[in-house]
This record gives sequence, structure tokens and C-alpha cells, in this order.
Amino acid sequence: MSRLFKLSLAVLAFSVPTLGWTQGKIAVVDVQGAILQTDVAQKRVDEIRNGEEFKKNKAEYGRLQVEGEALLKTFQKDAAVMSQDQKIAAQKQLSSLQDDLDHVTGKLQQAEQSAGQALLEEMAPKVQEVLREIIEKDGIGLLLQRNAVIHAEPSYSITAQLTDKLNQLSAK
Repeated sequence: MSRLFKLSLAVLAFSVPTLGWTQGKIAVVDVQGAILQTDVAQKRVDEIRNGEEFKKNKAEYGRLQVEGEALLKTFQKDAAVMSQDQKIAAQKQLSSLQDDLDHVTGKLQQAEQSAGQALLEEMAPKVQEVLREIIEKDGIGLLLQRNAVIHAEPSYSITAQLTDKLNQLSAK
């Protein structure tokens, strides 16, 4: 009986990898990353960043950052000789500058995020089409979203392949 059990285990051990291969490969993809790396996405990001509103907000961000750093430096240098009221006023001014900086940062991020979201929605049908082609061509039996995977060797990723195919479609 023990011999039969060992033989069964050996047969099972040798057949499991074969069973996995017949069902297809496993791959991971970062769809959002693939889209954002396309030539079309890079062009859109450049258009956003070169837009007048974005440039204005970027200049405002730089101005607020320089102003905040100067105020902080002055506060740190003069804190020992400042009265309590002066310290409170300086802290309020720093806090106000930080709020303004956060607001401008939010506007800059929002501009990029909205463009990215619009691009993701626009390219979704192409992505589905290209993914179907890659799945069929490469015999992929299981495709996982990259952010749902804890670890995957780079050889499992088809993200670059997806980006290349999307670039080829856009070039046509």
C-alpha cells in the first residue's frame, strides 16, 4: 500500500505542472500604467502642462513656495526675540501660506488627473481589443491586474507589450 501511495504521489507531481501549462500562462498587466505611457498620453500631459491655466498655477505654486521658505527662515532666525503675539502672527501667516500651497497643488493635480481619467475612458475599448489579441497570441489563461498582485517577476508583465500595441494602433 505504501508503494502504491508513493507511485500515486509521483504521478501527481509530474502531472500537475503539465496540467497548468495546458490551461495557459499567467500574466499581470498595469492597464493604467500602460495607457499613461503611450505616446498619446504623453502628448496630452504635455498639452495640459503647457496650457495657460496650468502654467499660471505652477508659477503661483513656485511663488508661494519661495515666500513660505523665506517666511519660515525669518521666523526660525528671529523666534528668540519675537513677542508671543509676533510668533502667533507668523505662525498664522505660515499656516495660511501652507493652505494656499495645498490649494494650488490640488488644482495642479486635478488638472492632470482629469486629463488622465478622460484618456483612460477614451482608450478603454482599444485596451480591451489589444488585450484580447495578446491573450490569444500568448496563450494567457489567467490575466491579473498588477495592483491586485503582491509579487510578480517582471517576466510575467505584459504592460510594455500593451503600451507598444496601443502606440501602434494610435499611429495608424
